[in-house]
Amino acid sequence: MRHTTRRLLTGTLLVLAAGAGLAGSPAAAQAAGTSATIDVNSELKVRSAPSWSASVVGTLADGRRVTLDCAVTGQKVSGKVRTTAQWDRLADGRYISHAYVRTSGTIPSCAAKAGSRGYVAGKIRTRDGAVNVRSGPSTLNSVVRKAADGSAVRIVCAVPGAKVSGTVRTTTLWDRLTDGQYVSHAYVVSPAVKACPPAAPAPVAPALTPEQFIAAAVPGAQQGWREYGVPASVTIAQAILESGWGRSGLSAVDRNYFGIKCQNGYFGPHANGCHVYETTECDKAGKCFATSDAFRTYASMGRSFRDHGHFLRNNKRYAPAFAFTKDANKFIMAVWKAGYATDPEYYPKITKIMTNYDLYRYDTWK
Repeated sequence: MRHTTRRLLTGTLLVLAAGAGLAGSPAAAQAAGTSATIDVNSELKVRSAPSWSASVVGTLADGRRVTLDCAVTGQKVSGKVRTTAQWDRLADGRYISHAYVRTSGTIPSCAAKAGSRGYVAGKIRTRDGAVNVRSGPSTLNSVVRKAADGSAVRIVCAVPGAKVSGTVRTTTLWDRLTDGQYVSHAYVVSPAVKACPPAAPAPVAPALTPEQFIAAAVPGAQQGWREYGVPASVTIAQAILESGWGRSGLSAVDRNYFGIKCQNGYFGPHANGCHVYETTECDKAGKCFATSDAFRTYASMGRSFRDHGHFLRNNKRYAPAFAFTKDANKFIMAVWKAGYATDPEYYPKITKIMTNYDLYRYDTWK
C-alpha cells in the first residue's frame, strides 16, 4: 500500500522444511515424536508460534507425513479435522494447528517435555505493569497473555527482534518460551540464553508471464467486484504495479499483492495471519530509518484480491470512489485523489496498464 512514506522490505524471509513421519513401535514413536498426517484442502501454513498472527515460516501439502514433538495451547482454529486451541510443535520447533492434523498417537504436552528438552528458568522484572507475551518477537505481533512482575518463565532460546527499552535492559533480544510464545528480554532476569537455530531462506516463487499472471488474477478480482464493487480491471492493474507482476517478496511468500498491513494483530476476514518484516522507511526529506511492519498473509491470490476490495470498501476515505463502480477510470482516479498513493504518476500508470493489457474486458458489468 503506498502511503506518505516509502517502504523497502529488508527483512530475511524464513521457510521451514518439516520432518518426515516415523514408523515403528509405540515406544520408538514416543521417543522420537508422534507420526501424523496433514489433512487440509490445499496447503497448511507452518508458523513460528501457536497463533495465526505469528510469522509464516513454511507450508505443508495435504497428505504430508510429519513428526510432532509436543502440543501447546494457542489460538483457537476451526479446521478441516476439528475445532481446537491445540497447536502441535514440529521436531524443529515450529508450529501447526491441530485442527488440520490426523494421528492415532498420543502427543505429549510441551510443558511436560520441557525438562527433557532443557530450558533456562527466568523471572519477569517490570516497573511498567504486566509484560506482554506475544506470538512473535515484535511489538507488532499479537498479545497472547500478560506476565506480572515476578512471574516465572521457561526460556528455550533467544532470537533478534524489535528493540525494547524495559526495566532490566534495552535490547533487541526476545526469549522464546517453552509454549512457543515470546517475551522481550528487556524484562527478563535469567542465566545466559542460547540463540535459537537459524532457519533457511525462503524460496522465490516461479515468475509468471504477464498472460499467466492476468489469467490467475481474474477470478479473485471478479469476486472482489461482486462482493465489494471494486472494478476487476482496477484490482488487477494495481496488483501488477504494486507487486511487480507477483515478484515482490510479499506476494511471492505471503500472497500479499497490495501491501495491506495488520493492525495490532488484526488481519481481517480474508487473510490468515501476519508476517512481521524489518523495513526501512524514508520521510519526504529523504531521511531513512529502520522499523518493523506486520503485513497480512493469504492462502491464495484470490483471497488477497478480495481483501483489497474489503479494504477499500471499509475505509471511509475511499467512499467517494464507490459512486463509480461501473467506471474503472473514474474509480481509480477517486481512490488516488483520496490519498491511496503519493506518486503523481500513479493514476496514469494504472490506466496505462489497464489499456495496454485490455483489462477492461474483465469488468463483469459489461
